[in-house]
Amino acid sequence: MATSASASARVLQRNETETRFDRRLAKILAHATSVFYEKGYEGASMRDLSRSSGMSLAGLYYYFESKEKLLYLIQKHTFTTIVERLNERLDRVEDPAERIRVFILNHVEYFLANQKAMKVLSHEDDVLRNGFGSEIAGIKRQYYRICMELLDDFKRAKGLQFSSRVAVLSLFGMMNWIYTWYNPRADANAKELSRQMGDIFLQGICAPGKTKRKRSALPN
Repeated sequence: MATSASASARVLQRNETETRFDRRLAKILAHATSVFYEKGYEGASMRDLSRSSGMSLAGLYYYFESKEKLLYLIQKHTFTTIVERLNERLDRVEDPAERIRVFILNHVEYFLANQKAMKVLSHEDDVLRNGFGSEIAGIKRQYYRICMELLDDFKRAKGLQFSSRVAVLSLFGMMNWIYTWYNPRADANAKELSRQMGDIFLQGICAPGKTKRKRSALPN
């Protein structure tokens, strides 16, 4: 019993240590995001990141090795969070059109709540190299495939004919550049904005002429 209690205490202590580290990491990544947002990746230095986060330069190098590692962690956290939240929401919805709307809401909602991070991701899209870049590219491909599957399901359900690739990339183009024009004092909140964007997008892909033509049963 004493051994079991001791083991349990060690597990709790380890979990508390990991939780504190996770909180500390989240704060450092938030500071790094602000620095990259203000100075750009190329313009930011590890000294800038150290000064902003309050961590010593030596400590920063010990944990993160380089500013590329920090950018990688920012991107991984962002894309992983978006995909996980999306999958949870999609599990509760069956209608093909509503599933597309869920995708848009999930993206726009996260975007507007984390505008600095999303701008950093948009501008520093091709900076990461080697293992860092390939891992992030894999998460992005997963996200792209989810959207492609949603569009394909919608096409089949409605008997539509259009390029899913063009539709998906157009949708991302609509959503990813919100930060260049979004003004919270003039524009709607995330829920209403995503509804409007969903209306525009779905009406566009459902426009007349997009339905599959049925073959005539009679010969010419």
